[in-house]
Amino acid sequence: MSLFERKNDEPLAEKMRPQTLDEFIGQEAVVGQGGIVRRAVEADHIFSMIFWGPPGCGKTTLARIMANATKSHFMQLSAVGSGVKQIREVVEEAKNRRDFHAQKSILFVDEIHRFNKAQQDGFLPHVESGVITLIGATTENPSFEVISPLLSRCRVVVLRPLSSEDMKTVIQHAVEDEDRGLGVYRIILEEEARELLAQGADGDARKALNTLELAVFLARPEESGSRVVTAEHVAQAWQKKQLNYDKDGEQHYDIISALHKSMRGSDPDASLYWLMRMLSAGEDPLYVARRMVRFASEDVGNADPHALVVSMAAVQAYQFLGSPEGELALVQACLYLATAPKSNAAYMAQKLVRKKISQTGGKPVPMHIRNAPTGLMKELGYGAEYKYPHDYEGAYVPEEYLPEGLEGTSFYKPTPRGYESVIKKRMDHWAGIKKEKS
Repeated sequence: MSLFERKNDEPLAEKMRPQTLDEFIGQEAVVGQGGIVRRAVEADHIFSMIFWGPPGCGKTTLARIMANATKSHFMQLSAVGSGVKQIREVVEEAKNRRDFHAQKSILFVDEIHRFNKAQQDGFLPHVESGVITLIGATTENPSFEVISPLLSRCRVVVLRPLSSEDMKTVIQHAVEDEDRGLGVYRIILEEEARELLAQGADGDARKALNTLELAVFLARPEESGSRVVTAEHVAQAWQKKQLNYDKDGEQHYDIISALHKSMRGSDPDASLYWLMRMLSAGEDPLYVARRMVRFASEDVGNADPHALVVSMAAVQAYQFLGSPEGELALVQACLYLATAPKSNAAYMAQKLVRKKISQTGGKPVPMHIRNAPTGLMKELGYGAEYKYPHDYEGAYVPEEYLPEGLEGTSFYKPTPRGYESVIKKRMDHWAGIKKEKS
């Protein structure tokens, strides 16, 4: 049987959607013992709520489970493509079920933040009268995106991205489940592949499961009939198509590479030669200028912060003067870059951060450095115990600003060359203060 010759064409994430609270993975604070959702279900007392959380954290699933557990009629609207007419229709259906079948109705509104004020106002009388129990789902801060009257009639339930361990459990269930999942395909999921799926999904179970499904498809069956899914299969499944936007030939790339490497090698004569080769051949001067702006950050960086200023000034000068007069500004910038002290510390720091983010996903911002412009956010602990550096000597106070799990990680390592030597001295001083305090 082919991977896609299953009982229906639903994606794996839809097939694996939990049916009960006991099947639900993650969100222990709200579905665990004593959690607000579990208590509401067990008491058969569902009230209007706003689920606020990132994609794939279980908002729709929880709403369905609550409806099933309380034998309520489940209705769903998406703010994308729905309007006042659709709202009236579902309200009328809810009234009929209440009056003729004595059945409660739960209206789940996906992406409720996309409804405008008038549309959100339309829910108010029906929520107040109890015709519908409204469960809204939003990825946006409800303090800003949901009108105050509706917000006051709903309990905001904050859902978090699934942890890496929760994600591994979700993935394992899908691999083993022979009825709804992929169990019939005898999958051997290598640990590195599992880790890549769990981390790369960014807390989004839907993304993890749908990527798993594609990775399993990419892993061809062995003679034994089993499929070994490797990290390479997962990486292929994650991969996004990159657009090839430049149609110029090989020589174009060879000469710009020669210019870049000559400037990096601090050879002003070779740099000038390759620059003029390109300009003489009719290359767009602004293309070369853009590459020099890039070079100023990638290869000079904070060893000479003025390199970026000089490069940008050369761009403006060329735009103002045009050819051939403006080309002299490009020559000046090229010679400045070639003879400047070099540092790729900023470039390497960027690469390290990108790699770390791809490995660990989008970790939540620590509560003490979040913004708290609304009462709701303050109640949730946003901004609590933040230390304002200007209140301390030297406008510096030892504090942790990286998310949980990355505390103390160092990405930027300034060199002892040029102005970066000053930066390094300053950072070493701060590190000493932090060490003393700890």
